[in-house]
Amino acid sequence: MILVDAALERRSVDGNPVRVALIGAGFMGRGLTNQVVNSVPGMKLVAIANRTLSRADQAFREAGVPEVRRVADGAELDAAVDEGVPAITDDWRAVCDAASVDAIVEATGAVEFGCHVVTRAIERGKHVVLMNAEVDATVGPLLSRRASEAGVVLTGCDGDQPGVQMNLVRFVRGIGLTPLVAGNVKGLQDPYRTPTTQQAFAERWGQDPHMVTSFADGTKISIEQATVANATGMTVTRRGMGGATHDGHVDELVDKYDVDELRRLGGVVDYVVGSQPGPGVFVLATHDDPRQRHYLELYKLGAGPLYSFYTPYHLCHFEVPTSVARAVLFGDAAIAPVGGPQVEVVTIAKRDLSAGTVLDGLGGYDTYGEAEAYPAARTEGLLPIGVAEGCRLLRDVAMDGAVTYADVELPPGRLVDELRREQDALVDSGGFAAR
Repeated sequence: MILVDAALERRSVDGNPVRVALIGAGFMGRGLTNQVVNSVPGMKLVAIANRTLSRADQAFREAGVPEVRRVADGAELDAAVDEGVPAITDDWRAVCDAASVDAIVEATGAVEFGCHVVTRAIERGKHVVLMNAEVDATVGPLLSRRASEAGVVLTGCDGDQPGVQMNLVRFVRGIGLTPLVAGNVKGLQDPYRTPTTQQAFAERWGQDPHMVTSFADGTKISIEQATVANATGMTVTRRGMGGATHDGHVDELVDKYDVDELRRLGGVVDYVVGSQPGPGVFVLATHDDPRQRHYLELYKLGAGPLYSFYTPYHLCHFEVPTSVARAVLFGDAAIAPVGGPQVEVVTIAKRDLSAGTVLDGLGGYDTYGEAEAYPAARTEGLLPIGVAEGCRLLRDVAMDGAVTYADVELPPGRLVDELRREQDALVDSGGFAAR
């Protein structure tokens, strides 16, 4: 992003850095802290909020920051910024309320908590970068609409696969092609993985076993591809997406799809297991101009009608500062819904579940998520995976069965359920089409 680095360099020279606060000092949050502190001129991490304060302090210390100040609210955070001292707090509301914060990075992965953060941040006029695709897939269309009305940017992030795909989609559109498949490359897909099976891997890399499980059991890929669908207007070919196993190069996928079906659907999101280069992303696109197809073949992209474009890596937290700068300096989202929801991530039983079971969270022992077209999910009353945690089953659900709203009792008083009702009502009223 040459435009972004030049703009940040000017902010650095002017002594006016983009001021960002982080909520969540976990594995990704600590990596992002190090990146901003040590490698991003023109940007300053002014605060970290984390419920365990020592983790926020640890993130700054690991990045080589010699002094931090504990603050209790937005006013104290502003005072620390004025004095040039990074702040830590166990109250997330402090970073939302501080006048000195330009943008917030939400990096917790928690849906209900993330909903509270995003709604308050938007109300306080803050740009928000989500390292929390779970919130985006669950209520992103509504929250993005609210952000637009408030004059701020709510965006997913560069570096995560959805953001990398969206950058590729924009590139492909920019050179005159029509994207028809936006895809993700996976190394493993097993819906029955659990925190127990993934414990050793998580310990090796210093990650949370539940988060690692959500990668392995297909929930995360479904969530990520739902955000891409919502940002492009694409859909899925079937519940769960295609999900083919393909051990060749992604370029070979141009022969695996029915172009007429892709056009009829308006494009689809998908994933493949085992393809190269992994763990990359790909876009398959077509061009209607035979003269331009001649040039594409000359440039070694094949004879068409589909042409393969790919990015062979995604660098997670390394690229998130670019998303912050795009939002603050250019009002540009790396990835955001273009309207109402296109794809839902629905809740599927990972094992036989009995009535009375209180469902555990993402990447747990009870459920996994699958991508489904939003109209079908709505018609069948399917329970979104983003609201499943804490729901109590009213009846038995067999292994691999879809859980519906009628099957559960929702926990009382949750913001995510309130937002879901508002989002569905906007769909019913045509409110998204009016944006």
